[in-house]
Amino acid sequence: MLGIVCFMCPGLFNALNGLGAGGQVDSTTSANANTAVYATFAFTAFFAGSINNKLGSRITLLLGSTGYALYIGSYLAMNIHPNAGGFVIASGAILGLCAGLLWTAQGSLMLSYPTEGQKGRFISIFWSIFNLGGVVGAAVSLGINFHSKVLGNGTYIGFLVLTLIGVTIPLFMADPQKMIRTDGTKVSTPRHPSWKVEIYGLWVAVRTDPLIILLFPMFFASNWFTTWQFNEYNGALFNIRARSLNNLVYWIAQIIGSLAIGFLLDRKNIGRRVRAFSGWAVLFGMVFLVHIWAYLYQRDYTRASVPPESDKMDIFDHGYVPRIWLYVFCGILDAMWQTTAYWIMGAMSNDPGKLAHFAGLYKSIQSAGAAGVWRADAVKLPYMNIFLSTWILLVAGLVFALPMLHWRVKDHTNLEDETLARMDDSGHIIPASEIKENRT
Repeated sequence: MLGIVCFMCPGLFNALNGLGAGGQVDSTTSANANTAVYATFAFTAFFAGSINNKLGSRITLLLGSTGYALYIGSYLAMNIHPNAGGFVIASGAILGLCAGLLWTAQGSLMLSYPTEGQKGRFISIFWSIFNLGGVVGAAVSLGINFHSKVLGNGTYIGFLVLTLIGVTIPLFMADPQKMIRTDGTKVSTPRHPSWKVEIYGLWVAVRTDPLIILLFPMFFASNWFTTWQFNEYNGALFNIRARSLNNLVYWIAQIIGSLAIGFLLDRKNIGRRVRAFSGWAVLFGMVFLVHIWAYLYQRDYTRASVPPESDKMDIFDHGYVPRIWLYVFCGILDAMWQTTAYWIMGAMSNDPGKLAHFAGLYKSIQSAGAAGVWRADAVKLPYMNIFLSTWILLVAGLVFALPMLHWRVKDHTNLEDETLARMDDSGHIIPASEIKENRT
């Protein structure tokens, strides 16, 4: 059900964004709206772990999902009234506030429900269902717009109806307090202490696990590359029919990528540390494969050479096939990157409270990076500059993560690692030895 919420809400948001410029001809409004989304997202997500732990995941999900319906509705309004760009940007700012809540609740549940040997599988299953939203949205868009040159109102209306359905799903989800893992253990649900203690818990989570800071470059890069993929490649080079088809295969590739890396990260016949380094090596290889291939195309065009009003590449044109295959590999890389980042956080803890803070930090830093690069696109920074910054940041994220994997990822998570699970409502941390004595 968590996957379906994200299928209907951020999944369809992704389908819309993946069309390049939100399906519009001019990318400026879309880029500015995305800047607003990720700027407020970065702020909210930083504190969203505390909000999630205070309100509970179901209410947090419900509040978080509403912004997606408003945002998709704003594009419908702009399609009807071309001067409604200000409404789209304002809706983006509101969506950012909501998205910080939704993704933090999602991260906490997805990483705390599985056993240690199932985390890769749970993440990949979630990522597959979530990206089915992109697949369905892109398929609908392709069908409706196959013979069109612009995106019709029917596409936006269809997206809006599905998103509104997604908003209602958290009302029917089970309370985390009732969840039992497959090995018979109960999920430890976060306490609901004062706001002061909850915000203090964010500081405690980072202070007692400072190596999380080495993952911040990986978090920062994790949505940076989508601007080049969506606007500087798909939006710049292809007409609406080709963009729709590219969008469809991109989200299908996301499912393939998440399942493939999830299978590797959960292999039972090798230790967790070996799996961590194997996942890192796969990401490193994929980053260079995709970006060397992409450079061969990016060097041949600029903003000036492919203005919005120029004739774009169609699916029947010469040279289209290798370019859509590049987009497939872009989707695989994106899914592998996100899945591995979540898996590494899950390898650090099984405590939902701590994982909510980590997920909030992840989405906050990720969104700060995305806000910066979408703004760079809005002010028309050269395509090559954005492309090279994408490549460099991905490599830097992997380089910084490597020592963290060496020092922090262990074959099993110990009670000593679960700092917030040992913190009482007054903020006092109970020693692990004392808890073990009480259990015995």
